[in-house]
Amino acid sequence: MPQTVAIRVQMPDDLAEFRLPPGVNARLQELLDKQDSGRRLTVAERLEAEGLVNLAEFLTLLRLRTERLGKAGTKQR
Repeated sequence: MPQTVAIRVQMPDDLAEFRLPPGVNARLQELLDKQDSGRRLTVAERLEAEGLVNLAEFLTLLRLRTERLGKAGTKQR
């Protein structure tokens, strides 16, 4: 049975904050570098990397949509 989860998130005023935190980004880069060097990721590492890539893409999309909404709001004034 599908469930819906609502999460309250405080949105930063600065759009540049819609990025992975440095430590999380470093971990993602570590996993991607390992994979790029020809070493196999464990199942857990692969799932972690996929989740971090999905999160980074989501944050990028959120930043872009927020920028677009900000520009649209400026034009309407």
